[in-house]
Amino acid sequence: MRFDLTDLRLFVQVAETSSITRGADQANMALASASARIRGMEEALGVPLLERGPRGVKLTPAGRALVHHANLVLQQLERMRGELGKYAHGLKGHVRLLSNTIASTEFLPVALAAFLSGHPNVDIDLEERPSHEIVQAVTGGFADAGIVVDLVDLGDLETFPFATDRLVLITPRGHPLSRRRRLAFNDVLDQEFVGLSPGNALQDYLARQSARAGRPLNLRVRLSGFNAICRMVEHGVGVAVIPATATRYLRRPPIGVVHLTDAWALRKLMICVRRFDELSDHAKQLINHLKARDSASRTKGRTSLIKAGPI
Repeated sequence: MRFDLTDLRLFVQVAETSSITRGADQANMALASASARIRGMEEALGVPLLERGPRGVKLTPAGRALVHHANLVLQQLERMRGELGKYAHGLKGHVRLLSNTIASTEFLPVALAAFLSGHPNVDIDLEERPSHEIVQAVTGGFADAGIVVDLVDLGDLETFPFATDRLVLITPRGHPLSRRRRLAFNDVLDQEFVGLSPGNALQDYLARQSARAGRPLNLRVRLSGFNAICRMVEHGVGVAVIPATATRYLRRPPIGVVHLTDAWALRKLMICVRRFDELSDHAKQLINHLKARDSASRTKGRTSLIKAGPI
């Protein structure tokens, strides 16, 4: 039985996506080649690793065992790279980081830019996901770390504070709600909304909150980012819920910015890992860098952004 690292990485990606096609795509491999590799692994072991169906694949008991050991091997490889990197600066390390929408768009770009500039021997694979999926992926060993809201069940994961942000409602100038200081989310569900693209973690989160209230969001248009959403709201297309930090995109301060009173609107972002001591040196360096961000400057920045318009 001989598996190489390419086999192990491919199988982990197939297991995580529940799809040979998507796993092959993440591995930058042709579908035919990926299928052949997995068949070869099954033939070498003498047992099926996947249950194939019309909607994807599921792991067999042997497949789950292989994923467990493959993750251990790949994590050990990253630890080796981290330790050897102290002696050979040309050796590249790799850290897989999952993040929810707010962290990936509002906090991580500056933080990761500073880290990558100071660590030229480390690459970061950043992927945006809903918080509950991030917890599952980190727990299952499919990612080194994740950044999630503290409202999800974090189980036995180790956590560290990262940032705090609040969701606010923005309205067009002259809108009936524009002069309100505070509102509950349920009180605005009769409005027409501008939202984020399908599959976006924050948009899915808002959809779940409206579903709990029994009133689905009335979305007039979906856009890819907060800048575009602010432009639409400024032109009177509808209202929107965005992070308070994203109000920096507003070009007309008189636009209405209203606090949401719901407890879930105040979002504490947490870094989560399975076991910090078991991470590679590169992953530990990244986590320590994110933990060390200047919380005072973040608070000052959020306050100045919110003061840009009436609340």
